[in-house]
Amino acid sequence: MLLTPEVLTILILNIIFAIFAVVAFVLSLRIFLKWDANSTSITQYELEKQSYLAATIIKYIFTIKVPLFIFFIFALDKISNVITGAMCAAGVVDATQSGMYLIVLKIINLYLFAYWLRIHTTDISDKNQPYTRYKFGLFLGLFFLLMLELALDFSMFKDIEIDKMVSCCGSIYSSSSTSALSTLFKIDNSLLLMVFYTNYFLIVLLFFLKKRYLFSALNALFIPLSLVSLILFFGTYIYELPSHHCPFCFLQSDYYYVGYFLYFFLFMGTFYGLVVSFVKDSDSSYKISLLFNSLYVILLTLYILNYYIKNGVFL
Repeated sequence: MLLTPEVLTILILNIIFAIFAVVAFVLSLRIFLKWDANSTSITQYELEKQSYLAATIIKYIFTIKVPLFIFFIFALDKISNVITGAMCAAGVVDATQSGMYLIVLKIINLYLFAYWLRIHTTDISDKNQPYTRYKFGLFLGLFFLLMLELALDFSMFKDIEIDKMVSCCGSIYSSSSTSALSTLFKIDNSLLLMVFYTNYFLIVLLFFLKKRYLFSALNALFIPLSLVSLILFFGTYIYELPSHHCPFCFLQSDYYYVGYFLYFFLFMGTFYGLVVSFVKDSDSSYKISLLFNSLYVILLTLYILNYYIKNGVFL
């Protein structure tokens, strides 16, 4: 097993998360089964005290887990220096069979954990706490996803062999790759850009119309569209290299860590865009979603304009 300070930090935190998550799971199960907001019994009084403890545990686990995703990517990028053939985090992800599944699971969990935090915030801000039973029921499902993620974390770091040659991002993200990613490169860039910008402008339109389900649906569609267009098209302008499509290299200092900003904007914009369908009081969510989605689109568009102004041509 590869044990760098970053990996040790993640594994130690995972052990702490697992212990406290089990405690929260037991309490959540009891609360979910026996909660009755209209009851004045001793059992309900005990459940209310236990709900405060369980919610506090879950809140701090998820509050740390969400930004810990950034640290996880940073750790992968850093340990790529000791793995033969790896140039960035892409090589580390490709070094084990569970790497790509883990990244996908972490992204899904990122949205679900943030959703739980949003529901919890709404619940405790209302004196009637209308979402209490729902949020603990939701955690019963999230618990298994959390434990699966922790297990895959351990499995991936355990399986990394630093002497084994791995593919670099240049060969993984190319049309000649033997993986499923190569099929992405058959997509026409003009069509992809048209769909990407159309999706964004429809989000802007629905912001004013306040059609929350459509707004959420378009934000859900915006996630894969943004990632695919980033790999196939926009990334080449960040690198100023038409053959480089890696979605990890622009997290490095050579590109001023712009990838962290891009992924943060995309997550915030789409997450709050999805939330408007699930939370009734969502005016602020509309505004936050539009703000961060716009920042994401503007920043990528500026890279294209900057390249054209400097070189007089497009890639």
